[in-house]
Amino acid sequence: MLHKNTLLFAAVSAALWAGATVPSQAAVVASLKPLGFIAAAIADGVTPTEVLLPDGASEHDYALRPSDVKRLQNADLVIWVGPEMEAFMQKTVGTLPPQKQLALAELESVKPLLMKGSEEDEHEHGDDHHDDEKGDGHHHHGDYNLHIWLSPEIAKSSAVAIHKKLVELMPQSRAKLDANLQNFEAELDRTDKQVSTVLTPLKGKGYFVFHDAYGYFEKHYGLTSLGHFTVNPEIQPGAQRLHEIRTQLVEQKATCVFAEPQFRPAVIEAVARGTKVRMGTLDPLGTDIKVGKNGYMQFLTELSNQYASCLKGD
Repeated sequence: MLHKNTLLFAAVSAALWAGATVPSQAAVVASLKPLGFIAAAIADGVTPTEVLLPDGASEHDYALRPSDVKRLQNADLVIWVGPEMEAFMQKTVGTLPPQKQLALAELESVKPLLMKGSEEDEHEHGDDHHDDEKGDGHHHHGDYNLHIWLSPEIAKSSAVAIHKKLVELMPQSRAKLDANLQNFEAELDRTDKQVSTVLTPLKGKGYFVFHDAYGYFEKHYGLTSLGHFTVNPEIQPGAQRLHEIRTQLVEQKATCVFAEPQFRPAVIEAVARGTKVRMGTLDPLGTDIKVGKNGYMQFLTELSNQYASCLKGD
């Protein structure tokens, strides 16, 4: 009897040990959390959605770990903005077959919606360009603003493209994928109207953002950004730039200055000190939101509330 139990224990241990070393099951893997929100809505009930970039990390300077490479290689589908945004993924994604990857900024439906990047990107970096090891294109995203997940319009196009890919990969789940897409589009329209209601009264109130990420959201909802501190949040703006911003805050009667959760607002506190400008926080990656089918709606709602709470100045 003892011998039998020992054998059983050994068998169970071996199975558990084997399970622990097997790579995680294939899934949809999104580079950034907001892309994960969109993907999770479409893949809901069909296949799990995982996010590559951990909370608190920045897409501007992330480096893949060996476990990340494995996750990408084992994924059913990898969703990213594209090589100019997530440069850290380019090498690994380049080895994947075309049907298992989706670069959203390269979609024909998205290209016409892309906004140009900041004119001052290049010279703004001139006097702060001291980390040479990152000086190979991490500091700007080509000619376009690639924070495309902040556009409800591009989110809808992205959902359609993710749906198409998953139907090709999992035709047996077509009915569920179709229903998920319909539900996402309906919920997005409803949320878009709600957010417009919150933000419309705030049109014309000027503010500064910490980094140049919010153009799509601002354009869509008609908000009035007076400018940004930096294009790449990894680089602290220089003294001259801070002086310019402080002057603009006062002259243009800015209502608010917005920081971001993963970047210390000391620089913002220094600029706002002694002025009547309020400080708020915007989270362009939805750090506190769970990846799930309603994640993108929560993301838009939360961002609109972050703008409103500071701009209203209740």
